[in-house]
Amino acid sequence: MAPQAHPSALHNKAFGVILAARRKELGLSQELLGFEAGIDRSYISLLERGLRSPTLDTLFGLCPVLGITVSQLLILTESKLEEMDARPQ
Repeated sequence: MAPQAHPSALHNKAFGVILAARRKELGLSQELLGFEAGIDRSYISLLERGLRSPTLDTLFGLCPVLGITVSQLLILTESKLEEMDARPQ
């Protein structure tokens, strides 16, 4: 049986939490991250708030600036999603 899909808001939120945490660990502003990755600052904000899903192009732009691979970013996102799923509602 295939794994059940998560509501998009939840996986986008998990990605946003990881993105914001990594950016802050590196001491980057949304503006600087966006500039270095070739992405508009307002889009970084939307991603961090879980209001948009990143494209592959976005992931491959962000990861070199964040100093991690796309695989690592997705593993962190999956882990955060599992943590969020386990929380009592």
